[in-house]
Amino acid sequence: MNRYNFISFLGIIILIALAFLFSTNRRKVNWHVVVWGLGLQVVFAWFLFVFPAGVRFFLWINDAVVSVMDSALAGARVVFGPLALPPGMTAETGERSVGFILAFQAFPSIIFFSALMSILYYYNIMTRLIKAFAHVFTKLMRVSGAESLCAASNIFVGVESALTIKPFLKDMTRSELCVVLTTGMATVSSNVLAVYVFSLQQTFPHIAGHLISASFLSAPAALLMSKILLPETESPKTLGEHVEPHVERENNLFEAVINGANTGVRLIVGIVALLIAVLGLVALLDQGVGFLGKYVNALFHLNFDWSLKGILGVLFYPLTVILGIPPGDAVILSKIIGERMVVTEVTAYQDLATAVAQGRITDMRAAVITTYALCGFAHVASMAIFIGGVSAIVPEKTRVLAQIGFRALIAATLACLLTACLAGVFFVQGSVLLGK
Repeated sequence: MNRYNFISFLGIIILIALAFLFSTNRRKVNWHVVVWGLGLQVVFAWFLFVFPAGVRFFLWINDAVVSVMDSALAGARVVFGPLALPPGMTAETGERSVGFILAFQAFPSIIFFSALMSILYYYNIMTRLIKAFAHVFTKLMRVSGAESLCAASNIFVGVESALTIKPFLKDMTRSELCVVLTTGMATVSSNVLAVYVFSLQQTFPHIAGHLISASFLSAPAALLMSKILLPETESPKTLGEHVEPHVERENNLFEAVINGANTGVRLIVGIVALLIAVLGLVALLDQGVGFLGKYVNALFHLNFDWSLKGILGVLFYPLTVILGIPPGDAVILSKIIGERMVVTEVTAYQDLATAVAQGRITDMRAAVITTYALCGFAHVASMAIFIGGVSAIVPEKTRVLAQIGFRALIAATLACLLTACLAGVFFVQGSVLLGK
């Protein structure tokens, strides 16, 4: 273990201490949840990144996802032609790729993966997987069956994970609802994960495996961070119980494919609308901040980057360093990690890929750790989406959800950073998992 691996280890302690500092009730923190949540992460990370069989499994998962994504492109190529070809690729007809285009290469994969997930649900494959993970969380971490089920669902799906616990939402405590929001924002859904892979696979050869492992690692991290920031002070109805997921199953396979594809289309529309609105508003706000900052720089003889990215970069710099990232690279990467809070993880991943491709990041280990820190919906827009989505199911909980929303966003951000620290502890220079 070199010094940066050791710094990543210290980062775990610092992040948990930060969460404890901002806890609503420090005396009520359940340290059993914290210890077992961290323990599950360590065991899973050790198996994937150090244990030889685990490393082979990691590489197999990566190759399997890439193969499935190649299939996902088949329909897009028919519809969009060369626009759907990834950079550097040539079609059988001789047409060459025109470069990476998010709308024509990454977004169509959402439709494919949504349909695939719907098929897996139809055959109860996904339901069994979710129940297995939920049983582990409930038994080892001693949390309620409902919040365990939600956390397990979020490993594979997004805001729709709340539907798996629909019958239990109305009776959930504030702490349980915080877990629902936190696990949603600290993880990524399988259909959106394909977007990140398309954005990064030219730069990071094993990015698919890293993103999948990050989503698995972040589920227990989200549980423990949420339980520190908003400890349980009530009596959950499903505490220690194993509950069944609420699944609305289609009548036949073809209906499952149709509904899954339509869900993917709606998700794409939502993402596009979100990117256009959020990035436009951020650009407008940046103009105002930059205008005022220009006079502040002139008045105090400063040379500061007065933009949201620049300000968030300063705020996130200490947090980026404790991930085990060298200070030189942390200057750039802290801005990328910080900007995720306002411009979404899609833009942050694209900026990361650009920074690496331009040679502005000297340490590939630091870049890979950053992919773990960014692997989650932990941003303001997503917070609004999750609050709105859950409120639509249980309107009577809207006020509570609005009150705990920002705390859940903090917990999700800390959970993503905790996952990055775990990656930093086990990754060393020259590791095959760095794609070298």
